[in-house]
Amino acid sequence: MDELLEASATELAHQIRHKNVSSFEVVQGCLGRIADVDARLNAMVTPIPDTALEEAQRADEALARGEIFGPLHGVPMTIKDAFETANVLTTAGTKGLSTYKPTRDATVVAKLRAAGAILLGKTNTPEITLRFSTDNFVCGQTNNPYDLARIPGGSSGGAAAIVAAGASPFDIGSDTGGSIRIPAHCCGVAAIKPTMGRVSRAGHIPFQEFGASEALTQVGPIARSVEDLVVLLRLVSGADCRDPSIVPMPLGDPQLVDVTKLRIAYYTDNGLQVASADTAEVVANVIEALSARGAKLNEERPPHMAVSRDLWRDLMVSDGGAAVRQLLHSLGTEEMHPFLAWTQKGDDVPTSAYVQVLARWNAYRAANLQYLERYDVVIAPVTPGPAPRHDEPTPFNYTYAYNLLGWPVAVVRCGTSSEGLPIGVQIVAQPWREDVALAVAQELEKAFGGWQPPVL
Repeated sequence: MDELLEASATELAHQIRHKNVSSFEVVQGCLGRIADVDARLNAMVTPIPDTALEEAQRADEALARGEIFGPLHGVPMTIKDAFETANVLTTAGTKGLSTYKPTRDATVVAKLRAAGAILLGKTNTPEITLRFSTDNFVCGQTNNPYDLARIPGGSSGGAAAIVAAGASPFDIGSDTGGSIRIPAHCCGVAAIKPTMGRVSRAGHIPFQEFGASEALTQVGPIARSVEDLVVLLRLVSGADCRDPSIVPMPLGDPQLVDVTKLRIAYYTDNGLQVASADTAEVVANVIEALSARGAKLNEERPPHMAVSRDLWRDLMVSDGGAAVRQLLHSLGTEEMHPFLAWTQKGDDVPTSAYVQVLARWNAYRAANLQYLERYDVVIAPVTPGPAPRHDEPTPFNYTYAYNLLGWPVAVVRCGTSSEGLPIGVQIVAQPWREDVALAVAQELEKAFGGWQPPVL
């Protein structure tokens, strides 16, 4: 793979600004890579090459005049197809939006454009993001760049696959039950699900249709390097009048975190499923590396992990699936993809039962906050094993807990399975301490190499 295509967004921004390479060359290189690999991946569902090259030319002309649009001046990006993009097709993987071109950008897209980034196109997602594998009736199935017979994860599967393949420096994903972290793990890239309330969800489909359970969704970057996550998270964070749930909390600097003083818990059994031998070995290697750096380690999983899956599902389908049906109807979709069958659980639960679900959620959060008084970081698998094949079940249940809790979680590749597939780990931090999660992620990326280019 060309060195330009392996470079981080941070490095590309530096090289473009110092005129060592033009934005046009970088964008052209990414478009060439997309043309080379995407027939096999089906990750890029709406490329906009002409527009991207025109914007790159304008960025180069502006730079020649001494104008800099922002910290990502001339750097290309892709965006998950669940985010609205002005005048660019946005389907959210559902038939009712197969011709939809929004009139404005989602907030995160607008912030990245304002920082100088150039949109290459949109990446695939399951219908309205509600599945851990990436397939839909509009754009079809996305494949894993390390093994085309396997899933890239979901719902940000197209995003992780295109970034891992070296065809885009970064993408933006969304995570309601693991939809940033699982694709990052399956495709061997770096990513972060921020704290609940850190990044605006305005312009994401779905948005605000699911009542209290909408709080489970967080938005964050996917990239090949942790340094890019640090830069991108700072750019997309902050209060937004379009999303009333966002809190203007300060974002710390990972460079100021002393990893040697951290109190770290870890586990490879969440009470629902024990991690595979390969995954457990990767976690053990991570713990050994952090211990060697002086961190204090203790094997102890957070409380009530075994109920996280059922509690998450109770929140999501407490209306019997009515919100999903109503949303699809409002979007003009008449045929629901079979992958959404799990959301259709019959009748609504009585109000009294729903109140009990909310009470269980609050008790769950309180118990885990008390646990977190003893630890700065929790290390855990992202899934019990590497990416499964397309026709295999996806028993992914290590991620639900941290949507329920709203804590920040970074993922970075730390090893390889016996089949040659990436294995990442979850790096969980206290609320609003993305700086701690990212500092540990940088430490592990340095120790284990992070992203490795696939052979395509």
